[in-house]
Amino acid sequence: MHKSRGQSRRHGRRSHRHNAWFRQHGSNERNNTGAQQSPQGSSHSDDEAPSTSSTAGSSSVPDLPGYYFDPEKKRYFRLLPGHNNCNPLTKESIRQKEMESKRLQLLEEEDKQGKKIARLGFNASSLLQKSKLGFLNVTSYCRLAHELRVSCMQRKKVQIQSSDPSALASDRFNLILADTNSDRLFTVNDVKVGGSKYGIINLHGLKTPTLRVHMHENLYFTNRKVNAVSWASLNHLDSHILYLLAGDRPGMLCSFRIPGAWSCAWSLNIQANNCFSTGLSRRVLVTSVVTGHRQSFGTSSDVLAQQFAITAPLLFNGCRSGEIFAIDLRCRNQGKGWKATHLFHDSAVTSVQILQEEQCLMASDMAGTIKLWDLRTTKCIRQYEGHVNEYAHLPLHVHEEEGIVVAVGQDCYTRIWSLHDAQLLRTIPSPHPTSKADIPSVAFSSRLGGFRGAPGLLMAIRQDLYCFSYS
Repeated sequence: MHKSRGQSRRHGRRSHRHNAWFRQHGSNERNNTGAQQSPQGSSHSDDEAPSTSSTAGSSSVPDLPGYYFDPEKKRYFRLLPGHNNCNPLTKESIRQKEMESKRLQLLEEEDKQGKKIARLGFNASSLLQKSKLGFLNVTSYCRLAHELRVSCMQRKKVQIQSSDPSALASDRFNLILADTNSDRLFTVNDVKVGGSKYGIINLHGLKTPTLRVHMHENLYFTNRKVNAVSWASLNHLDSHILYLLAGDRPGMLCSFRIPGAWSCAWSLNIQANNCFSTGLSRRVLVTSVVTGHRQSFGTSSDVLAQQFAITAPLLFNGCRSGEIFAIDLRCRNQGKGWKATHLFHDSAVTSVQILQEEQCLMASDMAGTIKLWDLRTTKCIRQYEGHVNEYAHLPLHVHEEEGIVVAVGQDCYTRIWSLHDAQLLRTIPSPHPTSKADIPSVAFSSRLGGFRGAPGLLMAIRQDLYCFSYS
């Protein structure tokens, strides 16, 4: 009997301690959440809005489902489902504010820091010294010098002159595409009333210290989305533009009705002279502009990216399924064995770029993966980390002369890698607040404005055009 009483007392003391802890813990939670649930009765109103410096609470506080712990206010705030509230707090709004805070911080750092170092231990003086001592050959020295200058590019706004200044203030850049000599930009602009219109920007006036360009607007207007654009060399180099409208047809001097098209490319290959390709749903078409003759090749998936090789008679295609394959242009559509190469990504391929010697191919996909493939061994030899993509059809820019790779992610950051070893050289934040509707469009060239132009990067976003020139 005495033994059972002792056990009962010990059990009672343990229960009392546990209940006291739960009462205190529950009281703290009610006190923390009560102020948010009944703001009318609290003396804290707008000044008690939660800060957004951290997405997660401190590790010492418990994580409560449906609530967000602010480490600065040291309080819980209720996560609202997004209904109409004077100050709604949702996970999306918290993430958006944190991204904006990070963007502003990076912009401030870029403005303050004039000289940046892409690689540890490499600056202008050390690079020159290593070259004089024979530690670097000419190729390596030029590549590293380009990387150094890319890391020091300064952002400057470009003045755009036009016969219709009101349109410049309202129309938003959708995409820009530089021609081969980088003295012209083809632009697609979203019109405020809906739809798109096209223009050509002459880059000959793109010279420091005054950066001025002139836009020649086209009166052609379409209410359909532009899926793909390519310069076309019909009469001479880059004499025409091939553009693909959502719905049916690419447009040139003449129109070709091709339903369900996703991508297009112009051929500079002698095996497909004056021809363009169109990537469709489960089909590839190669069409002659002169005769109208078509070759059709069946595929197992939608073709989202295309590029012709120049020396080899091949057309490379990237598919929604992640497959990359090449079509041998010497084979007829009725023949067998026209698939010359097979590569595979884990997600939908959005861009394919063939390197100059046509022994390697670079591809990007909707998972943010960028890979360099050896076409002889069909193996991935390099991967470029940091690109952000979840579902968008984003381009990839490869510049072998400068040895860099450029891509803009869905997070609106422009990233520049070394083509040689996949090192991330530069991350450029957008000059405007990040938005999935405001992803910048870029063009890089070693001769912006033509043969005597300076190297640099052009960035178009909203109504603005920026130039990041070598300093």
